[in-house]
Amino acid sequence: MTVTAPTAAPSAAQQSINTAQKSLASDQQTFFTLLTAQLRNQDPLSPLDTNQFTQQLVAMTGVQQQIVANQLLQQLVDGRSGIGDPVGLIGKTVTADTPNATLMSGKADWAYSLDGPASKVQFQVYDSLNRLVWSSQAGPQAAGEQALAWNGKDQVGNQHADGGTYTLRVTALDPSSKPVATTTYVDGTATGVEQSNGQTYITINGGKVTWDKVSSIHQAAADPQATQTQQTGQ
Repeated sequence: MTVTAPTAAPSAAQQSINTAQKSLASDQQTFFTLLTAQLRNQDPLSPLDTNQFTQQLVAMTGVQQQIVANQLLQQLVDGRSGIGDPVGLIGKTVTADTPNATLMSGKADWAYSLDGPASKVQFQVYDSLNRLVWSSQAGPQAAGEQALAWNGKDQVGNQHADGGTYTLRVTALDPSSKPVATTTYVDGTATGVEQSNGQTYITINGGKVTWDKVSSIHQAAADPQATQTQQTGQ
């Protein structure tokens, strides 16, 4: 079962604030139009009492300040509760649209999808400094979801330390040597949620991805053979 990650919708409170702002903008325009007309057509011998329209201006400003205060309060509430939905991901299997994975226990795992059948697929793994550390090539593969597990060893057999972030690039060609579109992502259990610099991060397979990269929440396939796995470096 796959559930697409929800897109945040404006809360009822925020919708009410937005409506009030639109209404106030319309009221302000009407107020100033009437005030201008009143000043233009007032009796010179009996001018408009300045205290009267000053009070009207003060009242209008007070309403505007109240709406702004409500908006700021709503932002504070959203900031405190914004992490609520991501927390619900902990312990669930999620998919995040990112080519980055963290090396944990001597292994980094990715998933990738081919838009069509491929006669040749090339894998390249880069470190955080964009240096190529490992590459491999696979033969024909069917369209759809595949998986790749890298054992953390570079081209000359050196074992990389756990904790590093690595980027996978997948290049595929069809039987006529035309490029096949690919999508690379990570698929695993969410084990943590944190907020930093205004961003919410989900920990998946030891690596952190932003909440907006989570594309689906799903259960593992009942059939272990449902997804083909390309094991490498063994």
